[in-house]
Amino acid sequence: MFEKMQRAFWKALTPDLVADEPKVVAPVMVEGLAPQIVAALGGADNLKSQQPVALTRVRVELRDVARMDRLALDVAGVAGVMTLDNGVVHLLMGLVVAGR
Repeated sequence: MFEKMQRAFWKALTPDLVADEPKVVAPVMVEGLAPQIVAALGGADNLKSQQPVALTRVRVELRDVARMDRLALDVAGVAGVMTLDNGVVHLLMGLVVAGR
């Protein structure tokens, strides 16, 4: 911790002489959805929002519905897919949504 404070002190005094620490970018995690399902929906960057709406269903809003892979959703264990207007998709998942 002392080293970080010392580095910050010298960085403040001589900003052009002390190199910045590399920043580590954490992978985007989507809470409540398996990685296979997120990939089948076109990746985490394709998701605008997601929320459970019933014990057996998740409502997902996608930026681009064309990136969704229905076959991959079937393989990932999604029982059914209902596509609505404006990129809204309901995933029928069974009791997996309820955590059972």
